[in-house]
Amino acid sequence: MRRWTVVVGILAFLVGYVAARRRAPPDAAAALARGTWVDLSYAFDSTTIYWPTSTPFTLTVRSAGVTAAGFYYAANDFAAAEHGGTHLDAPIHFGEGKHTADRIPLERLIGPAVVLAPARPPGEMDRDYLVSVDDLAAWEDAHGPLPAGAIVLLRTGWGAFWPDRARYLGTAATGPQAVAGLHFPGVDPRAARLLVERGVRAVGIDTPSIDYGQSTTFEAHQVLAAANVPIFENVAALDRVPATGAFVVALPMKIGGGSGGPLRMAAWVP
Repeated sequence: MRRWTVVVGILAFLVGYVAARRRAPPDAAAALARGTWVDLSYAFDSTTIYWPTSTPFTLTVRSAGVTAAGFYYAANDFAAAEHGGTHLDAPIHFGEGKHTADRIPLERLIGPAVVLAPARPPGEMDRDYLVSVDDLAAWEDAHGPLPAGAIVLLRTGWGAFWPDRARYLGTAATGPQAVAGLHFPGVDPRAARLLVERGVRAVGIDTPSIDYGQSTTFEAHQVLAAANVPIFENVAALDRVPATGAFVVALPMKIGGGSGGPLRMAAWVP
């Protein structure tokens, strides 16, 4: 029953959202037909990128064929770390006593989204770039104040390197010794604090971590976690989502007590 309540709520929001934007009669099917769903998740398979010290994704085939009874049957086992591929960082990941994966309110995972891209073209971006307060200010100059309750998605362009592990992470090595070789963009802690002040629902990024690769203190994680703000990492296809106007659904695996988990994420673009 709760699942259907959530579905009805999402549809009601989308209907009202589209009607308000287009001043059209509130009809659910017609409203949804005026938009496109964009998949923001990478598939989980042997190419999925994980942190160098994490257990990678494995799929073990248990059945894939016609049974003795004459029907086809497929079943697999899978195993993986919580944090890898397109995934959730629950606030508990860096915030003691904060929300675990199963305790995050759905309202934090579903809502209107904005996409913020630094002014510098991705091809010229420094591998250790920090999305800054100035980048947020530039977005607001172009689009108006960052709306409270928005899901903020940061597009650095790093998704262009997926699934090339060496280019995406900065190193193809694994194990503790590989961590020193990590190089990819992240968020300046001062920008993370500003996002919290703006009252955002959640923050996502198209890199392996909300903190840049060379971080050793993970301050952006700490800032967002302290405010119970969920984080989405390795977000795909942000080049297909506009700066404003999209609606995001980001539902992770509901792991009891989890610090995160695999995430199926999609954006509805009108």
